Amino acid sequence: MKTNHSKIVDCTIRDGGLVNNWDFSVEFVQQLYAGLNDAGVDYMEIGYKNSPKLLKGADKAGPWRFLDDEFLRKVIPQKGHTKLSALVDIGRVDENDILPRSESMLDLIRVACYIKDVDKAIELVNIFHERGYETTINIMALSNVMEHELLEAFELMKDSVVDIVYIVDSYGSLDHKDILHLTEKFKKHLPNKRLGIHAHNNLQLAFSNTLIASEQGVELLDASVYGMGRAAGNCPTELLVTHLKHTQYKLRPVLEVLEKLMIPLREKEEWGYIIPYMITGTLDEHPRSAMALRATDDKDNSVDFYDKLTTPEVSFEKK
Repeated sequence: MKTNHSKIVDCTIRDGGLVNNWDFSVEFVQQLYAGLNDAGVDYMEIGYKNSPKLLKGADKAGPWRFLDDEFLRKVIPQKGHTKLSALVDIGRVDENDILPRSESMLDLIRVACYIKDVDKAIELVNIFHERGYETTINIMALSNVMEHELLEAFELMKDSVVDIVYIVDSYGSLDHKDILHLTEKFKKHLPNKRLGIHAHNNLQLAFSNTLIASEQGVELLDASVYGMGRAAGNCPTELLVTHLKHTQYKLRPVLEVLEKLMIPLREKEEWGYIIPYMITGTLDEHPRSAMALRATDDKDNSVDFYDKLTTPEVSFEKK
């Protein structure tokens, strides 16, 4: 019987933490892990492995923002089928804070970077690879990357030890033609690397873009339960679980955690397709301005927001 090459990486805690400052209880994360494991999901990204001493405001974030290995052992005392992943950012992680894989609960460490820092990402990947981890490089904001920059990055990555290279639609601005173009380019220039995709849902295309990438041979598919993630959120895990053909995934366990955990959380926190996020997506911009708008009393003044973003003659009042 034909089998599917796809593997789901659920980012609910890591990317979803950008919504609620990683304020998830231990019980919430344990129940989510159990549900994802029962569903056959391949990886759960349980947070960031950045170093608190390198980032301001570390004391105000939940524990999933700066994962501690001892803490993780208590949270997930027994791993099942679902592997654990963490993300690090260039300049925000001290390599000395990363234990060898044999001493850690983590299986996969992903390095997020902008195109200008691919060389630094490779340096980190070399260290994590030596310590036994599976590794990825996630090139963020690809919609803003020049062709020559991408080709230079390919040259650096093709002979590196990195296992997987990610196509990341940080602003949720790419469509099916963009995904086809990028997957073709990545496959051509990185024929010896596995590929992944991380899509945001500003234009309600995260799911379809992820499916298109999968059909083109992209293996690791990022998603989150109920689409929970920064601003417009991500491709919903439950949609991939139920839609991908020739897999062993089970939908019911995902629906159980969605009903028990995510529905109540959605009543307190906001994420998903909302017009200001659509506006930044269609303008190919970071959603931070839309996120700021949603935190004000003018959160639904989309016309004024659109006018401000599209008017070049911006003036600032002198004080």
